[in-house]
This record gives sequence, C-alpha cells and structure tokens, in this order.
Amino acid sequence: MSALRLGDTAPDFTAQTSEGEINFHEWLGDSWGILFSHPADYTPVCTTELGTVAKYTEQFKKRNVKVAALSVDGVESHHGWIKDINETQNTTVNFPIIADEDRKVATLYDMIHPKADNTLTVRSVFVIGADKKIKLILIYPASTGRNFDELVRVIDSLQLTAYQKLATPANWKNGDDCVVSPAIKTEDIPTLFPKGHTVIKPYLRTTPQPDIK
Repeated sequence: MSALRLGDTAPDFTAQTSEGEINFHEWLGDSWGILFSHPADYTPVCTTELGTVAKYTEQFKKRNVKVAALSVDGVESHHGWIKDINETQNTTVNFPIIADEDRKVATLYDMIHPKADNTLTVRSVFVIGADKKIKLILIYPASTGRNFDELVRVIDSLQLTAYQKLATPANWKNGDDCVVSPAIKTEDIPTLFPKGHTVIKPYLRTTPQPDIK
C-alpha cells in the first residue's frame, strides 16, 4: 500500500478500544480528529505522552478535536496501562486507545516502518479535518516524545486557514498576525480583512488574525 498523503481521505476502520468498539468515521462525526500511534503499552515515553494528552482535554474540546491513540497491544493490556498512566502522570485518560493486535489499522495508516522496527509502530500523528481528509502527518522515531503544544498550534492554524484566505508564518501562535493569500489582490484586502494590513513586499502582506477581538 502506498503511503497516505495530505488531502487523502483518512481510512475508515472498526476496532476494539479501551472504551469499547468504535467505527472511526462515525466516532469522529463532525469533529476534527487526532490519531496517534505508540510502539507498545507500558513504555516510558508513551506513558508521558498519553498523560499529557489527557491534561490537554479542554484545549482539544475547545477546538472540536477528538483524540484516539493506538497501540499494537490488546484491550486488557490497555486497561492495565491506563491505571499506570493515571497514577504516574496524575491525570485521567479519557479518550480511546485502539487495540491493534493484528496491525490492521497500523497497516492502513503505514505506521510500521520496517527499518525502524519490524513489528512496532513508529510515533505517527494524523490530524484529520471534519471532512475526514488528512490535514497533517507527523512521524517521530520511537525515542522522541511528541510536542503537544505544537499540535495545538498547528490545529489552530489549520482551522483558521481552512475558512480564511490566509496562511500562518514561521513560529506563528494563535493571536499573531497572519499572511494574506497571494491569490488576493492588495486592493481587495480591506474588504476581506478590515482590521488593516501591512505590505512588506508585493507578495508578502500581513493582517491581524481576523477572529481575535
């Protein structure tokens, strides 16, 4: 199977999870989604990651984002691991962990990279829009934990630029100025973005983020 690319429809699947059986597309509904994989249960870096995601619940909820984790271990193992996560990370895991013992989902999403490990998933991250299209793909090695502040930042950018003719510059954070799409004529900017704009170069025009009061 060829690797998934941005703009592809996120493959649908039905799987058992720590919160019961889910059909992925039905479970997402009208929400955005994050699907992220873990090499195995009871591993140290993953434990910190899942604990961190649980602490970000309100941030994801505010952005209409549902989160699902995946590991190649089974549901019973997941339940035991969740107890450890809650205890060591001082939180409560409140999102499903997919049991992917047959590697079905990992294969659909190309999460196993044989040159890294023949059986365990790498740290893949897929951000999926409400239209079920893949908006972002990140792949980390097993040794490196993910930065969830960065994931929140990227989701803010993706959701803003999905509905506005804007882009976000390097190191942009929610509330910073945005870049006006090159397709917009400079004389049309005031109508679209009445907060004002700055022309740095004919191709580089900035405007305050429109949805910030």
